[in-house]
Amino acid sequence: MENLFEEFKWFNKPGFWKDTADTLIIKTDAKTDFWRKTHYGFIRDNGHFFYRIVKGDFVLKVKLSGNYTDLYDQAGIMIRKDEENWIKAGIEWVDGVQQVSAVVTREFSDWSVLPWTDNPPCLWLKVKRAGDFVSIEYAKEDKDYNLLRLAYFPPLAEVQVGLMAASPDGTGFVVEFSGFSLETLKG
Repeated sequence: MENLFEEFKWFNKPGFWKDTADTLIIKTDAKTDFWRKTHYGFIRDNGHFFYRIVKGDFVLKVKLSGNYTDLYDQAGIMIRKDEENWIKAGIEWVDGVQQVSAVVTREFSDWSVLPWTDNPPCLWLKVKRAGDFVSIEYAKEDKDYNLLRLAYFPPLAEVQVGLMAASPDGTGFVVEFSGFSLETLKG
């Protein structure tokens, strides 16, 4: 089987990680995050990001299964132009509840969440970039996706796209990314 992660690189490689043909397992390092200014007044750009360069439009899909334990433990996808322009989406652990989460950053970060009070064992994410927008959808199974967010993102020839995890307040946790697919779209 072909390794889907063959062309991927690390931005802030964690102390422990392993990949197979279509699965990535990460144990996050402590005090890692992606955030810019808003509300908290700080900038953090030290979360873990396993990415490749993608030109044009695409659809990324992945299943997340995490052992979230500490406040703000998070895992998901990231689309990144640079340290001031990026989107991350996935699960974020807040007050003992998984939150389907999205952060859109254009110099300043914003944050939106949707609580999943039953804390399901996994989350499917589907992210589509087309022209100047990104749509973020989620589901408990790889079907019947729900729209979480539609956001502007600068229409660029290429961006970094991949899998993200961080532990802003905690000591680290283990997350598994599986069912990964990345399809480029013809414009």
